Amino acid sequence: MTRSHLRKEVTRRPLFLRNLGWLSVVLTLCLASCARMGNPDGGWYDETPPKVVSSEPNDRGTNVTAKRITINFDEYIKIEDPQNKVIISPPQLEMPEIKAAGKRIIVNLRDSLKPNTTYTVDFSDAISDNNEGNPMGNYTFTFSTGEQIDTLQVAGYALDASNLEPIKGILVGLYPDSTFADSTFHKVPLLRVSRTNGSGFFSIKGVAPGRYIVRALQDADGDFVYGQKSEAIGFLNDTIVPGTTMAIRQDTIWRDPLHIDKITQTDYIRYLPDNLSLLCFQAKLTDRYLIKNERKDPEKLGFFFSYGNDSLPVIRGLNFDEKDAFLTEASEKRDTIYYWLRDTALVNQDTLRMEATYLMTDSTGTLVSKTDTIEALAKTPYAKRLKDKQKEIEQWEKEQEKKKKRGEPYDSVRAPEFLTVKISPMGQMAPNQNVYFEFPVPLDSCNMDGIHLYSMIDSVWYRAPHLFEQVSLRRYVLKAEWRPGIEYSLEIDSMAFINIFGNFNKPIKQGLKVMPEDRFSTLMVNLTHMPDSGTVYVQMLDGSDKPSRSEKVIDGSAEFYYVRPGKYYLRAFVDLNDNGIWDTGDYDSGRQAEDVFYFHEEVECKEKWDVTRNWDLTYRPRYQQKPAAITKQKPDKDRQVSNRNAQRAAEKGITYVPKNK
Repeated sequence: MTRSHLRKEVTRRPLFLRNLGWLSVVLTLCLASCARMGNPDGGWYDETPPKVVSSEPNDRGTNVTAKRITINFDEYIKIEDPQNKVIISPPQLEMPEIKAAGKRIIVNLRDSLKPNTTYTVDFSDAISDNNEGNPMGNYTFTFSTGEQIDTLQVAGYALDASNLEPIKGILVGLYPDSTFADSTFHKVPLLRVSRTNGSGFFSIKGVAPGRYIVRALQDADGDFVYGQKSEAIGFLNDTIVPGTTMAIRQDTIWRDPLHIDKITQTDYIRYLPDNLSLLCFQAKLTDRYLIKNERKDPEKLGFFFSYGNDSLPVIRGLNFDEKDAFLTEASEKRDTIYYWLRDTALVNQDTLRMEATYLMTDSTGTLVSKTDTIEALAKTPYAKRLKDKQKEIEQWEKEQEKKKKRGEPYDSVRAPEFLTVKISPMGQMAPNQNVYFEFPVPLDSCNMDGIHLYSMIDSVWYRAPHLFEQVSLRRYVLKAEWRPGIEYSLEIDSMAFINIFGNFNKPIKQGLKVMPEDRFSTLMVNLTHMPDSGTVYVQMLDGSDKPSRSEKVIDGSAEFYYVRPGKYYLRAFVDLNDNGIWDTGDYDSGRQAEDVFYFHEEVECKEKWDVTRNWDLTYRPRYQQKPAAITKQKPDKDRQVSNRNAQRAAEKGITYVPKNK
């Protein structure tokens, strides 16, 4: 057939046959487009967590004698921070070996296995696949050396007793009530243990039926017993009885991100107790010893002790006369003591040799007298201080000479070194505040007649009554009836203050303005379900959890006047010994730390507002009280399976349908 005949033959075919070729091309393109759903360039990422396929011995196996555990997975895996994340119960005094090798995890237990005991290896969320890091989720391997597996669980929260902060990484464990005595915590390792997560939550698994004592321990030396006062602990006074109950859990199934498809109910076994609150504390360190002594500044000697005592060190000079040589300044806890040298001759002496007699704790815990020979060396020698002072004088003289040559005003006599004083507050103040004076060096004399306070009323200045009192060695307070909206003038004569080295103050004039009442708020806190004993204090806290105000609860209420506008939080503590401060507990005497509570919401105070809050101290469990905004220990971030496939598909404009491996 010729080509012309062929063309005629084609044109004589039916129309649908003539378009068949084009139709096949279109179908091919459509199929290619549909194929893009499952295989973008480079293939899909693996987003499936690893799965356990077998183990030796079997998970939940009984009559196990082997101390080597091998767990096999369906892909290559890795384990994150096993020494801290993996917890074995009963606890192992000799550190077990835990490692990932290809598609398996190998655990070598080095302690002897106890007979008829359920063992749990809690991996938490430490296991993930090696390629994409997909987490397996919380996983626990269990076996028993006896005939049966113990399945009960005990759960709750460990919190810092002083501020209800969740404690991460503290051990929480059990002792059988039948064999427990107060000294057991000091001598016998915890029977079953768990470690808290970032929320302070713990779950002790593999518990046998019975009655138990609960203890928490920040184990410093790895022996699972309370052996050092520096270890934080927590304890419950009552025994617990683990058990179970049937419960119903509601699960929400979403049709899309905005619409609920249905809510299902699922029966499950609830293990009890599951809401224990362990309020943990560090016992007061009462062992007293001298940490160090120093002479950082030539005019004072510093002694630093591990613990305070009412009896201060007694100093006897070996190369100087100690009589009337010192002014003594002790910290509030009396664990830091400064001895200020009154005589400039001693200040200029580079080395002061002395005997210091003080009380310290001996090996039996008894305070005994101890005498040390001490050489206190000035950090900067007198010769260098003198040289630096001379340079300063020469520099001043050169500056005055230059001014003289230029015909500018100059000083022929150098002004004395005046005493400095820090006055607070400066400028504006609240009606319930007072004015404080702080001096860098102790005063030798204070002329009360040289301190004047004036108030302006109807544009006329009047003398205002006031009191000037010493608070501590270097701190004083000026008290007055500060009237809202009134302007004051604080005026101090020259030489009203003279320090121990003869320096005196220049004349001081400081304006003060007491803000009017309508610039403040008032906060009333009404408390219910307060404890039967002790005095309750309510503290106003700022956004960093630091107290700014504190008031005693009287007749069930704490009243805060002249509150500056702002957002606050509330904390209450029970003062059992009426010393005005929170006190820690002591295990050996069975004394818990003083109770602390948090109001669960932020409190906003505005100008001219009277704010009232009703607070039931026990309405919420302790672990739900502290607002998240001021909780520093944040919950652990859940390790999520990667969603990079969905991201890649969205970038390419295709649909991704997850598949199981």
